[in-house]
Amino acid sequence: MTAGFIGLGAIGAPMATNILANGLHLTVWNRTASKTVALAEKGAAVAATPAGAAEDIVFTVLTDLPDVEQVLAGPEGLLAGWAERGTRDPVLVVMGTVSPTAVRALAASLADEHGVSVVDAPVSGGDEGARNGRLSIMVGGEADTVERLTPYFDAMGSTVRHLGPVGSGQVAKSCNQIVVAATVIALAETFVYARQTGLDMEALAELLSGGLADSELLRQKGWRLLRHDYAGGGALANQVKDLRFALDQARELGVPLPGAAHSTQFFTSLMAMGYGHEDHTAAQRVFEMLAGVEHDR
Repeated sequence: MTAGFIGLGAIGAPMATNILANGLHLTVWNRTASKTVALAEKGAAVAATPAGAAEDIVFTVLTDLPDVEQVLAGPEGLLAGWAERGTRDPVLVVMGTVSPTAVRALAASLADEHGVSVVDAPVSGGDEGARNGRLSIMVGGEADTVERLTPYFDAMGSTVRHLGPVGSGQVAKSCNQIVVAATVIALAETFVYARQTGLDMEALAELLSGGLADSELLRQKGWRLLRHDYAGGGALANQVKDLRFALDQARELGVPLPGAAHSTQFFTSLMAMGYGHEDHTAAQRVFEMLAGVEHDR
């Protein structure tokens, strides 16, 4: 059993690194070829095209399904690569955050037309969790197919749960993103309030981390709020994308999500102000603006 890996961004590259560190073979491809160099030095084979990475199993860590569909299609795509190799029962593992409804439709199409099994396995834990192999991996797909992926998931994550058929992982990720978005907003609001009262912010962060207000998000990203450093990290625009998937699914089910709707509007406002590329902790900017606070950035 061989594996390919496509999408070597801030999350994907360390995930691939951990797979290699566990003695598993990988063939990697990335649109920006320079991002494959470090993995090649760790033992990965480097493909010139997505077709070249069409191993028995292919993991994709891409922003949305149109990106996945792009690497599937065409003479240099995964489908062409699998066909050329005569691969039987290839598996596509979609690890980016995408629409639950859309990934189910893609899975049905690929199974019917090409014999490809799709597993959705979005992750949570940020770039730190990816580096440390401590991601939470939310899995949807056929049980026997998921079982084949166990060594790879164990290399990338510390909490791996198979939740049901394809799309189940994306629903779980939607739940995760609703909580994350609300927590980011609450922390941003809190930090601006506390700073204006004159509290020692480092001490406050330590106290929050030691009480019921503690969270993985505070531990990983509290420093961003303290330092007003929003470069890199989880793009605010992706937060909005993920929340919209949750709202779309909830609308189909007739389930109200007022908190998620508020968070979506909040982050959409930041995007309109030109901050969509920044980490979602840039939520702090809104509360500073409302409070009339200015900081050097």
